[in-house]
Amino acid sequence: MSLPPGFLDELRNRVSISQVVGRKVIWDTRKSNQAKGDMWAPCPFHQEKSASFHVDDRKGFYYCFGCHAKGDALGFIQQAENVGFMEAVEMLAREAGMPMPARDPQASERIDRATKLAAATEAGVAHFRLQLRTAAAAEARAYLDRRGLDAATLERFEIGFAPAARQGVFGALTAKGIAAEDVIEAGLATRPDDGSAPYDAFRDRIIFPIRDARGRCIGFGGRAMAADARAKYLNSRETPLFDKGRALYNHGPAREAAGKGQPLIVAEGYMDVIALVQAGFGAAVAPLGTAITADQLRLMWRIADEPIIALDGDTAGLRAALRLVDLALPMLEPGKTLRFCLMPEGQDPDDLIKARGADAMRALLDTAEPLVRMLWRRETEGQVFDSPERRAALDGRLRQAIGKIPDQGLRRHYGEALAELRRALFRPTAPQGRDRGQWRARGFAEAQMPLAETRSSALGSGALSADDLRVMLILATLCRYPGLIERFETELERLAPRHPDHVALVDVLLSTQAGDEDGVSADCAAAGLAHALESLRGMAHLRITPILSGPPDPAKAALCLTEEFAKYSADRAMRSEMSEALEDLDRAPEGDMRLGRRLNHAVHRRQTARRAASGEASSAVGEDTAALSDRLRALIEARVWEKKGR
Repeated sequence: MSLPPGFLDELRNRVSISQVVGRKVIWDTRKSNQAKGDMWAPCPFHQEKSASFHVDDRKGFYYCFGCHAKGDALGFIQQAENVGFMEAVEMLAREAGMPMPARDPQASERIDRATKLAAATEAGVAHFRLQLRTAAAAEARAYLDRRGLDAATLERFEIGFAPAARQGVFGALTAKGIAAEDVIEAGLATRPDDGSAPYDAFRDRIIFPIRDARGRCIGFGGRAMAADARAKYLNSRETPLFDKGRALYNHGPAREAAGKGQPLIVAEGYMDVIALVQAGFGAAVAPLGTAITADQLRLMWRIADEPIIALDGDTAGLRAALRLVDLALPMLEPGKTLRFCLMPEGQDPDDLIKARGADAMRALLDTAEPLVRMLWRRETEGQVFDSPERRAALDGRLRQAIGKIPDQGLRRHYGEALAELRRALFRPTAPQGRDRGQWRARGFAEAQMPLAETRSSALGSGALSADDLRVMLILATLCRYPGLIERFETELERLAPRHPDHVALVDVLLSTQAGDEDGVSADCAAAGLAHALESLRGMAHLRITPILSGPPDPAKAALCLTEEFAKYSADRAMRSEMSEALEDLDRAPEGDMRLGRRLNHAVHRRQTARRAASGEASSAVGEDTAALSDRLRALIEARVWEKKGR
């Protein structure tokens, strides 16, 4: 049975050889590098203990350094399953979900036809390259020089020129003995509907040959020299060789570069790819001037697990990125995804590299966003979610989007990532470190600031916990002794106050240059926090603390801060442990003694904290710790884990 042209290529593109081989071997995880498609295992064809069987997933081949077995996915199935070639094709086609073609006695004729057309396109490449050296191409050479394409680049990409003559390439190729029908069917010339003489498909254009993964010229792209041309860029029409939705510009060289560890970058056009390669980014491809298709996406994933989509920094570029999100979601699988790198406004990769160099491009690629963030941006950017209805509509859109992901585990991870982004959107956020800004709230009532008249009575009303009191003691002490801020800067950055005023005060303390208490007061006033500082200093529980009410004593203040920061950190860790232990209690099976040991450990930690909490200004914390310890002790004495289910 003969197979139609391109069937085996499509079959190999759809199925990873590591998936085929992986059913028969156990990979050596220490030697293999899955991210690069570099896999090693003991050979399945001869007895051995070492991992000498190598699979290059990107190139689609295997080789054993012991018995020297080698081949592609089809060859592996033939050898491993002891089947013939066509049976191996059928087995691989079933796995790929591709129907076998019907028996076609004329298939060999089509293969011969494709061979003749490829000969015509190769002759066209040679003709166009020769024309670039003629006087008629002077303007084209000047343009390429202005774009920064040196002689080595012109040679590397085989760039040529099609003069304005009506039958330039047609006449040249037919004069060499290539049949007129071959020149026309290869897409180099067009026959008018009225039956008149054929004319060249590309005229007065710079020519970019397009090659498939095997290096065969399958078509051309042409950039018009005339400003008033009907199309600035023109691709070959669809031919038996060329399907622009299943081809990538610079496919073969990009695959080789990606195999050596370079990131796969997907740009919009020929010149972007050339600029990237010139700048050292050899694994660059382009989708031939059209929106990326599903077939092209599969080709990209055969080259690299995480292609970086580098689109122009304009509205059209962003729209293209968002359309690609919808295309990719139903095709995602563990390890296969996309990242997005949007260029600065009004620039493409070529512009950016010329203006700021390769390092700027590399830095931008390093910040490429994962697909989940592009999905989030699409559903939230420029919108206001100030009502339950709008928020519910967002939830529905996100559920619908991730519902397209076929893999259940991956779908769950997307849900978790989007839930985290959602919490950040609808709840107050406290920026970290020196870059802290004002407390932000972008949602509902839970994010509102406390009313001014309630601040002074927050502790008495139960709005403040023991942790809040400790935070306030730390902040009040640092406000009085700003010279100690640098010493405790790391601990201060880790502080996580619950109340907006306290978050803002931390921000002021981390950024202040004041050397005394009055300077801190001035910084707080400038930040609109005079009321917060006044409320802090006026709290009764803090006014009686010696370190705040007595004569200045920086050494004693440093000891106080050391103790309070330690208690704060330990108390948060212990509360988390107790919470986890009590949650486990609900799920623990009857007779599970590990939970008893865990509760005992938590009590010991609590009793240690209770003794540490006996210092000044900490009575509330000590009482709280004692209550928690007593609760845990009661659970242990009752041995509740043994009584569950009775």
